[in-house]
Amino acid sequence: MRMYVPPMGRGLGVMAGRVKEASMQIIFFLFAFLIAHPADAAELVMFEQPLCEWCELGQEEVGGIHVKTQEARVALLRWVDIDDDRPADLETLQAIVYTPTFVLMEKGREVGRITGYPGEDHFWGLLQELLGRSGTRMAGCRHGTAEGLLSGES
Repeated sequence: MRMYVPPMGRGLGVMAGRVKEASMQIIFFLFAFLIAHPADAAELVMFEQPLCEWCELGQEEVGGIHVKTQEARVALLRWVDIDDDRPADLETLQAIVYTPTFVLMEKGREVGRITGYPGEDHFWGLLQELLGRSGTRMAGCRHGTAEGLLSGES
């Protein structure tokens, strides 16, 4: 017994084609992402909390642009709420007291951290310094560091 399937109208056919095209783009992006970022790749983790003005400013100034930078090719940005249970891959980190705190992780260990958000102009230079500690050199200008914002290896 065959089931009757009514013919698709012009609008549904166009819509189905767009959905298929969008699905293929998503699959391509995910595939490219997995190739470019192996599981043990470096990761920049931003610890934040609700109602933190500096966290909001960091998200606004860094979060939207980070994915478009050279740094994102080396270390993707992930947000973690300081009040939530710590994810299993971050349980070995020393205490996070202040928000925001940016922690550069590589192969399951902390490379270093930026405590607080020093503003967009200083943030990128500090991040490049952390990336340099991990053995990753990034092209671009390096800004001076603000004393006390960078902590050493843990």
